[in-house]
Amino acid sequence: MNTTATALKLKQFGINNPSITLADGAVLEILDVVRIVPAKRLVCQGLWCGQLVYAKLFFGQGAAKYLARDKQGIELLLYADIATPPILFAGLSSDSQQHVLILQAITSAKNAEVCWNELALDASARIQLAKKLVLEVAAHHHAGLIQTDLYLKNFLLQTAEPADEQNAKIFTLDGDGIRRLPRLFASGKQKHNLATLFSKMDALDDHSIPELYRLYCERLGKHSSPRDEVEIWQLTQQVRRQVASGYADKKVFRTCTDVKVVKSFRSFIAVASAFNAEDFAVPALDSALLDQNANFKNGNTCTVAKAKLARADVVIKRYNIKNFWHGLSRALRTTRAAKSWANAYRLMISGILTPEPIALIEERWGCFRRRAYFVSAYVEAPDALQYFSQTERLHDKKAVAQNLAALFYKMYLLKIAHGDCKATNIKIVDGAPMLIDLDSMQAYSMHRLAASWFKLQHIKDLKRLMKNWADDAEMQALLKEAFVQKYGAHGLSEQDNILIRAKIA
Repeated sequence: MNTTATALKLKQFGINNPSITLADGAVLEILDVVRIVPAKRLVCQGLWCGQLVYAKLFFGQGAAKYLARDKQGIELLLYADIATPPILFAGLSSDSQQHVLILQAITSAKNAEVCWNELALDASARIQLAKKLVLEVAAHHHAGLIQTDLYLKNFLLQTAEPADEQNAKIFTLDGDGIRRLPRLFASGKQKHNLATLFSKMDALDDHSIPELYRLYCERLGKHSSPRDEVEIWQLTQQVRRQVASGYADKKVFRTCTDVKVVKSFRSFIAVASAFNAEDFAVPALDSALLDQNANFKNGNTCTVAKAKLARADVVIKRYNIKNFWHGLSRALRTTRAAKSWANAYRLMISGILTPEPIALIEERWGCFRRRAYFVSAYVEAPDALQYFSQTERLHDKKAVAQNLAALFYKMYLLKIAHGDCKATNIKIVDGAPMLIDLDSMQAYSMHRLAASWFKLQHIKDLKRLMKNWADDAEMQALLKEAFVQKYGAHGLSEQDNILIRAKIA
């Protein structure tokens, strides 16, 4: 626990003392800030009447309404006999400045998102966890309830033994998102809610959706048909794309939990919430790009350099304006820096490794865009070409080749095309591939025409990847074996001929 960081977070809401006296005279001592919803809500870990608790502090004009809604959701869960942390206090602080909801802390527990990430290398264990979550959602629906803000972190797994998720007890969190199922179109609401849960899983596990849907139907006493299973799979893809687009193309371009945005007539600045906009002033960025020793690239269209800003090692990429006509052609278009910013967050929410996006800075004149900067975390790791040339153990090469094939298969499932699959744009971090240089990356919709065009782009990505080792027969063989194994696992190579068209199979 960082007491200084906690104090700074509390000051954002005008709280200068971590000890808050409640209307009944009890004291809530804030130990840590778990989550911030700017200007609206703080979620804290604290001590109340000698016991460890979690507290939600509501602010602003709608504070009373949001507390009441959260409280009502928890009461609905408790009435339905669905496990959720019980309410210990609901009311005002003694000075009436905060509306406070205090919940019992569940010990020996982790949220489902943490558990899922810990099982990243164990597909079988992930499916077992998914089954438990499906049964929990089915219990909600059976009780006539629906979680409208369905994220894995809103489920808590309590285990008697460490790493024993299979026998864990599940608690549903966040009463604010709990609603009664409407009588009209209830079946459609249930399917969409279940598809939302499936969309939080790794796309590589989507082949398990029919099995999980059958389990859900069995719990509710419903019949599952192959047509229904296809429908829920398609709905999962639709929900996943909508969520990713809503986050990467919209949310991170405005102030939210993850990002702070500062706009003016002359500039647009978006920074990760852990940083300040002042740390990325244009003169400081330009000065760093002038350092020839740290310069990676100095071309007409872009300049790239490593630098240290805000006590962090970063990579700055400036997209230059070559001349008047080039500037005119780019003035009203989305900048390549903005595309990199959005795509970095798109990859992160999709569970694909990429350096952390730190800042987006655009020079503007009203609605006209000029130069733009994309700042990301610097990652010290070899690129794919360096890794394979430096690695001697065949076992390690095979493992990384498998990971590369899994990455591209996942991008196939998510309908994401990178657009420039040079080996230098893929770093190998602890055996896992990490994508960089995202300004040409594009996500495609599920519409038939877009899907057909995407396949052409994916084949182009595969061909460009293999071209990196055109003169290396050993690597060509290793990669082809890995791709055939991964893409062929579910009959994809026979159905779509992707690998055949890419001259891999």
